[in-house]
Amino acid sequence: MQALGRRFVRYVNDRYHRTGTLWEGRYKACLVDSDHYLLRCYRHIELNPVRAGLVPTPGLYRWSSYHANALGEHAPLITAHPAYLALDPQTERRAHAYRAFVEEALNPEELDVIRLRLQRQHALGGDRFRTMIEEQLQRRAGPAKIGRPRKA
Repeated sequence: MQALGRRFVRYVNDRYHRTGTLWEGRYKACLVDSDHYLLRCYRHIELNPVRAGLVPTPGLYRWSSYHANALGEHAPLITAHPAYLALDPQTERRAHAYRAFVEEALNPEELDVIRLRLQRQHALGGDRFRTMIEEQLQRRAGPAKIGRPRKA
C-alpha cells in the first residue's frame, strides 16, 4: 500500500502541478470478522461522507460503493462479498435490505469500537475470532489487559 500511495501521489502532483501529500498519516487497516462485523463496517464507510458534511445522503457521494450495493448500479470494480450477497438472493430485495441497513441509526458505541480497532490495527470481531487470528499470526490481535503483569 505504501508503494501504491507513493506512485499515486507522484501522479497527482505531476498531473495537477502541485506538491505535498494527499493524505494525513499512514495507511491503517484491521482484520474484520465477516460473520457479524463486515456489513457494519460497510455502513460506517458509506456514512463517512455524510458524517463529514460532504453530502446529506450516502447516495449523493460519487466515490461510494453505495451506488452498487444499495441502488444496484453496475460497478465493474466492486465484487460483492458473501456477507452482502447473503442479505437476499434476489438483487432488488438485497439492495432494498442494504439501504434499510445503512439507514438504521449507527450505534455510537459501535462506531467507537470500529474506529478504535482501526486506529490500533486490532482485529474487529468476537473473542473467538481474535483468538483464532492470534494463534495464526503468533502475535496479539486485540487489546491487552491494562497495567503491568503481576509478579510471580
